[in-house]
Amino acid sequence: MSQWLPIAEIADKVTKKQISATSLIERSLATITQKKDYRAIISTLEDRATTRAKMIDEGKLGGRLAGVPFIAKDNFLVYGSDTTAASNILKGFKAPYQASVINKLESEGAICVAKSNLDAFAHGASTENSDFFTTTNPHDQSRVPGGSSGGSAAAVVLDMAPFALGTDTGGSTRQPASFVGCVGYKPTYGLMSRSGIIAMASSTDTVGTLAKTVNDASLVIDVMAGIDSLDSTTIDRQPKGYDINNISEDNLRGKKIGLIREYMGEGLDGEVRDVVNDACLRLKSVGCEVSEVSIPSLPLALAVYYIICPAEVSSNLSRYDGQRFGFSYKEANNLDEVYELSRGYGFGKEAKRRIMIGTYVLSSGYYNAYYKKAQTVRTKLINEFNEVFKNCDFLIGPVAPTSAFKIGENIKDPLHMYLSDVMTVAVNLVGIPAVSIPAGEKNGLPIGVQLMANAKKDRELLLASKNLEGILR
Repeated sequence: MSQWLPIAEIADKVTKKQISATSLIERSLATITQKKDYRAIISTLEDRATTRAKMIDEGKLGGRLAGVPFIAKDNFLVYGSDTTAASNILKGFKAPYQASVINKLESEGAICVAKSNLDAFAHGASTENSDFFTTTNPHDQSRVPGGSSGGSAAAVVLDMAPFALGTDTGGSTRQPASFVGCVGYKPTYGLMSRSGIIAMASSTDTVGTLAKTVNDASLVIDVMAGIDSLDSTTIDRQPKGYDINNISEDNLRGKKIGLIREYMGEGLDGEVRDVVNDACLRLKSVGCEVSEVSIPSLPLALAVYYIICPAEVSSNLSRYDGQRFGFSYKEANNLDEVYELSRGYGFGKEAKRRIMIGTYVLSSGYYNAYYKKAQTVRTKLINEFNEVFKNCDFLIGPVAPTSAFKIGENIKDPLHMYLSDVMTVAVNLVGIPAVSIPAGEKNGLPIGVQLMANAKKDRELLLASKNLEGILR
């Protein structure tokens, strides 16, 4: 099947009755079936999607995304549908309400057609931690698509839908986007509501957007962004919004871009380094001032993240106790056994690992030694990023140390797997926006470049990303 038209063009044609929303849903579902061997999808929402498409075709619904199919990572609640977070402990759970961002998308006519695979509870960088199956990379099925939003990223590249939603807690949208070759956007913390999204680490969780182009991503971001009364961490929109589809402004010429020194050293694959350096040369060729910058505490970011993140995971996963919802071990003899056996059978290895680490660093006697120190370094990181942004408009660097690795290559070595996030976690710790843009390839495998801006500069970052995307083509 051919690639999708730009999202704005799809919606325009549906509104003008040049194509039907029903045909778009049929096409999306047919592609999902045709490419099921990639295992990107956990469940489809055929009846729900078809009903909404008919309402749009009958003129009862519409908007800026009229008839546009999309796929949601299976940690987004979509009313009445299964929402599992790819974990056995939530298998069969029906969402009693839905995420605020899903409401916003549907209010503009978008149609959720399926729920995508992920590392269970978004704990991972390869989708190998899914309790159900491992998604495969569209370019090489012996390799991972990245994670934890690997199913959503693969679905976009496989043309199952024009865009997909992911979450980005430590790079879980940008890293898979780099591995499969699409645009992956992580917004300023709080720009989009997290209400109705299964929590991982609440102080770094953000909604991620995966699409073929920056234009497509910007339109979807514009629809989702803004304050939500159901999420007290949300922030207001920038006055001009985020949709840059009809803007041809060159906001790169004359800009100062900092190449992050700490990301370009030991451990970085040579081909990835070449791709980033080539992107910097192209930026210079269009009038950018590119220079090396240093963020001294950056080498500590991964350690900080893997103290703070498990601490918040251990708190957020405590609600899965076999009592209120989700899997409950029916043959337990008492309440303690219900807790122990429900969690023992319901949680996978990675969830248990993070619960144990998080409980340890929060426990009496270790809180000051680990968690408090990590938060202190986090504040130092925020200050150092702020200092660098006084002299730079944007920062640039790799998304991940390598291109997509083989399935099974890192699964038995959690520490090696965690290193997949080494170049993305700092962005989440400091709350700034970042994007992964396809920039090259190695042996047929995509490699992305990461562009970052200061907090609340999402519009500026999207414009710069659109221009960089054009330069890299």
